[in-house]
Amino acid sequence: MALPGGSLIRFARRGAAPDRALEAPSPAEIMAAMATAVLVIDPDGQVVEINAACESLFNLSRAQIVGRGVLDAIGHPLDTMPSDAPFAAYDIDIVLPGHRRMRVDLMVAPLPDRLGWRAVSIHGHARSAIGARSVDREGGTRTAVAAAAMLAHEVKNPLSAVRGAAQLLETTCDAESRDLTRLIREEVDRVAALIDRMQGFTDTRPIEMTPQNIHAILGHAREVALKGFARGRTIREIYDPSLPAVLGHRDSLIQILINLLKNAAEAMGDAPGAITLTTAYRHGVSMRRADGNARQPLPIELCVIDEGPGASPEIEGHLFDPFVTTKRTGSGLGLALVEKLVSDQGGIIEYAREGSPAKTVFRLLLPRARVTA
Repeated sequence: MALPGGSLIRFARRGAAPDRALEAPSPAEIMAAMATAVLVIDPDGQVVEINAACESLFNLSRAQIVGRGVLDAIGHPLDTMPSDAPFAAYDIDIVLPGHRRMRVDLMVAPLPDRLGWRAVSIHGHARSAIGARSVDREGGTRTAVAAAAMLAHEVKNPLSAVRGAAQLLETTCDAESRDLTRLIREEVDRVAALIDRMQGFTDTRPIEMTPQNIHAILGHAREVALKGFARGRTIREIYDPSLPAVLGHRDSLIQILINLLKNAAEAMGDAPGAITLTTAYRHGVSMRRADGNARQPLPIELCVIDEGPGASPEIEGHLFDPFVTTKRTGSGLGLALVEKLVSDQGGIIEYAREGSPAKTVFRLLLPRARVTA
């Protein structure tokens, strides 16, 4: 960094000889360390440089982004904007490679002494994915907890009495009436099973979080799926073998994955195609801890991807709300319970449509386990 008179700020390295010093970081080094995604665009609208935060945002390497036109890179040509003056565009939708839609703020600034060259910084919103995300949805979860507790107390006990009365009548009535009593018992059992599922929301006890091998858990859930509801379906695995242990609750993680795999299998129905499980390590994602004193990094990414049609636009923003479903026989509790279990472990779950052709992606972001000596 130059000072008046042309001198440089220098940083002495601890333990180094007195005559050795380091110059201040170069602009390229500073850009590489920035947490904000930055692209450098040449006068022809081509991406010529990006930083590490941009690689993370795009989920692509530098070699896959550099050389693209800016329209191909972010779905925005920038040709209607001045190239010789800074400008900002707030709350706009961009389309990243792979047809990932995001809502962001764009800050564009010309590079001094380089006519037509611009630096573009992308500031994603807290809930930038166009779809559904489980952050800040505690209100919906509390509503489900209250509803489940009320129904379990007020409805389940009378249902037992109704079922018992139907059984007694069945022993004394004629054959035609037995069909009606059997119908009563079956409907009572169906409602009771629904309430049993809702009672999963009423358990607010903290769960014990321990280091878990997420790939072993994925393998178990995949085996359960292939032997049951996904029999005959291909479930691909694309894993990062170097992934560290996740901090979580084993039984809850298995339940989450089984629910998501079942949802994927039902969404695809009899149509051909595969379900894909992926894992990866992602930098830069965090959420505020329950105590409000710090932010919890969530670098462990796990995706369940299916080739079904996805949710309709009318409900995709409410997929994790209880009682929201498009299935004729669905209760609308599966994804709501998944969200609760993910939230209990300090994680986030997102829904998105990505790729070409578009696929449904349920993305889990979870904390990693601390390494202890």
